[in-house]
Amino acid sequence: MATVGAPKQVKVSLLNKILSGVEKAGNKLPDPYTLFIMLAVIVAILSAICTFAGVEAIHPGTKAVIKPWNLLSKDGLRWMVQSAIINFTTFAPLGVVMVALVGTGVAEKSGFLTIAMSKILGSAPKNVVTFAIIFISINGNMAGDSAFVIMPPLAAVIFLGLGRSPLLGMFASFGAVAAGFCANLFINGLDFLIVPLTQSAAVFIDKDYITTPANNYYFLIASCVILSFVGTFVTEKFMAPRFEGVDISKYNYDKSILDLTPQQQKGLRYAGYSIVVLAILTIVLCIGDNAFFKDPDTNSLLSLKSTLMAGLLPIVTVFFFVPGAIYGFVSGQYHNDKELFAGIVEAFKDMAPYVLLCIFCGQFTYYFGKSNLGAILAIKSAAFLESLHFTGIPLLLGLVVISCVVNLFIGSSSAKWTILAPVFVPMMMILHYDPALTQLAYRMGDSITNPLSPLFPYFPIILGFARRYEKETGMGNIIANMIPYSVSFGIVWIIMLIIWVMAGIPLGPGGKLYLDAAISLFRFV
Repeated sequence: MATVGAPKQVKVSLLNKILSGVEKAGNKLPDPYTLFIMLAVIVAILSAICTFAGVEAIHPGTKAVIKPWNLLSKDGLRWMVQSAIINFTTFAPLGVVMVALVGTGVAEKSGFLTIAMSKILGSAPKNVVTFAIIFISINGNMAGDSAFVIMPPLAAVIFLGLGRSPLLGMFASFGAVAAGFCANLFINGLDFLIVPLTQSAAVFIDKDYITTPANNYYFLIASCVILSFVGTFVTEKFMAPRFEGVDISKYNYDKSILDLTPQQQKGLRYAGYSIVVLAILTIVLCIGDNAFFKDPDTNSLLSLKSTLMAGLLPIVTVFFFVPGAIYGFVSGQYHNDKELFAGIVEAFKDMAPYVLLCIFCGQFTYYFGKSNLGAILAIKSAAFLESLHFTGIPLLLGLVVISCVVNLFIGSSSAKWTILAPVFVPMMMILHYDPALTQLAYRMGDSITNPLSPLFPYFPIILGFARRYEKETGMGNIIANMIPYSVSFGIVWIIMLIIWVMAGIPLGPGGKLYLDAAISLFRFV
């Protein structure tokens, strides 16, 4: 099988040889459809084995005994049959993709997205465009899981419009969104979701302990900027050579589409006006007490229950749909509503393989959760780290590593922290480390390995998007092209953490390094 993005007449570097080897090995795995079926079967078998072996774990928070649930028992088999449809329809990434596709489908099929991005970024240097995409992608977690659906295909269109491989842009964006998931310039819903779990675990040691959603803010701002430069360097220095010489004409890209007619220029102008109007309307709906986009209970825009945060995906969809539709009608691309919705249908057709994959991926995901194997794995991993009796920097790095490993099997950030926080936070507090530092170490590990795990809920999405351009794309291609981002982000983040702690810099407002004010270097010996 051909290597996706393999260069033509380009000197092959050692890194490229290694990544190509990973691609070939990974692509020898069964097709993703088959793989998720096999994984579901393996989970069912392991649940039975662990049940009969008496495997169990004590939840560190509730002290409840967690035992595996035998999926091959009569009740288990009954549940698998009865829940098959629900496992598919409630598979979270499916709904996110389908809703977003209504907007992005119009923006792409009308030609608005390609032309607008090419006009805006066409004259900018390649590395500037790459930096902008990676920077926006890293900050995309402000929109929650929407970033996994919106940014990679958008980056692909931008790169294609600049005459570069769309897969290079897609991989760079996905690597940035996934591996840099916790970094951001703004406090967002993820911070509000994680911090209460940290505080709940902290009161086991100090009933008066109080923290804020901004307790990691300084570090995450710095991470956002530094990782953007790192991601740009990795993309242009190591990834871009892998895609040099790729014939982009096979993607049906014609540069002549940028030679706009007066009617198309008018359409582009009107589409731009619509974006301004939508932006103004959004701002207006955020202003004032009890504003439409605020949480009616807390009057907060960033609360998870606010209309802005809870409805961010539909809002973003409208921002794609409206200008795309306006451009289509004004430019003459669309003559009636039938042609408009025919474009959306075409976009849905492109994602049909992904929808099929979700049927099997959904079964595996729910089997794994129902079996309790993930919870037991997380608790056992935390207990293993505790048994090593590390202190100082080795302990912090151990937290990052354990988080990285557990993250390969459990996708939900809050679900993992619900299990790990009652172990890690009190353990670190006894050693005089502030819970904000423990939380940061966890969040780093929770991000680094996101793009490497086929079990990550949004891994099938990038596979589906990539197959729109290269039908032979396999999991090996995705993993190989994600390794440079995961490894580089992980190394840089660990170095930042060590420097930050050694220098005694606060992590954010209300985010100290230690429970006491003193900073002693002996703690790192």
